[in-house]
Amino acid sequence: MEQAPKSTAPALPWAPHDARRRDADASVLSLHADWHVPDPAEFRRDAARALDLAERAPWLVTVGVVPSRPDPGFGYLVPGPAIEGGFRVGAFKEKPSTDLAARLIAEGAVWNSGLFAWRADTLLAEVAAVCPEMATALPHLDHGRVTDFFDGCRDISIDVGVLERSGVVAMVRGTFGWDDIGTWEALSRVRPTDPAGNVLVGDVVAVDSADVVAWSDGTPIVLAGVRDLVVVSANGRILVLDRARAAALKSVLDRLPPRIREI
Repeated sequence: MEQAPKSTAPALPWAPHDARRRDADASVLSLHADWHVPDPAEFRRDAARALDLAERAPWLVTVGVVPSRPDPGFGYLVPGPAIEGGFRVGAFKEKPSTDLAARLIAEGAVWNSGLFAWRADTLLAEVAAVCPEMATALPHLDHGRVTDFFDGCRDISIDVGVLERSGVVAMVRGTFGWDDIGTWEALSRVRPTDPAGNVLVGDVVAVDSADVVAWSDGTPIVLAGVRDLVVVSANGRILVLDRARAAALKSVLDRLPPRIREI
């Protein structure tokens, strides 16, 4: 388990470093935990294609998924020149406006799923070359000092810290169905709704309410005469959010005092 929450960048080199210690030719497939994938077999086939490309040439490979909507909450990949087995990544577009997302899709851009494949030595070499926020801390891993490595890294994502700076990033087109359940509002896309359009998980009762996403991990929630809200009771906290602002939850969390944000 990672030693400190510092976004995705520090955790992803740590795992390949450990894998390479046991196998000098190790390859790694990186998967996120908050995905909805309705066809696991097709997902495995596309993941295998990405891993094959990463093992045949020194590429950092990501899988691009054909979008089903112009979602401003996702990152987009603009395909570049074709290579054997895929494409170079021409550009990254992180969380564009809805209008820009629609234009990108019309021009062939795909969602950046965050499904990554690479040889361990390829990723570690690129971290050392392009990501000073982590490069100076890498020697700690050589000496088994994992905590010191995490302490020495800045809080940065793998996309910003490495992929957007690297010249060896490639992509394959994913054919599997995919959605990122990264916001509470996203539950409306993967959970059944009641006749009023509500998604209710846990001990939740809705009276004269519509289009509400509500989640309770034990404390009963009663909704009456409300609509278009996200209501969450979890980890001893209660969140009430306009569904239209669900994608901006991180900016809300950043403004919270530590006594509420830290669990």
